[in-house]
Amino acid sequence: MIRVVLPAHLKNLARVSGELHVDVSGPVTQRSVLDAVEERYPVLRGTIRDRRSGLRRAFVRFYACEEDLSNESPDAPLPERVASGDEPFLIVGAMAGG
Repeated sequence: MIRVVLPAHLKNLARVSGELHVDVSGPVTQRSVLDAVEERYPVLRGTIRDRRSGLRRAFVRFYACEEDLSNESPDAPLPERVASGDEPFLIVGAMAGG
């Protein structure tokens, strides 16, 4: 079971509180985790990744095990602690402006 933490506005949109728990079959990657999240919560499609390209939205960042994974390949394996459920995969809304 993979633990996923969403920013507050996406929790509200998905009508959830706390962490999400999703099952991933096969390698645990950004793509497989996000596919599982979007399958379970279809309202989130297009909010984290662009619907056409599948690329991360500009103001969304991914973290796990105190590492910024935002610019990693979507098919790179996530850290073992995320795959085992010990650590969550964090989806964070970035801030901009001055």
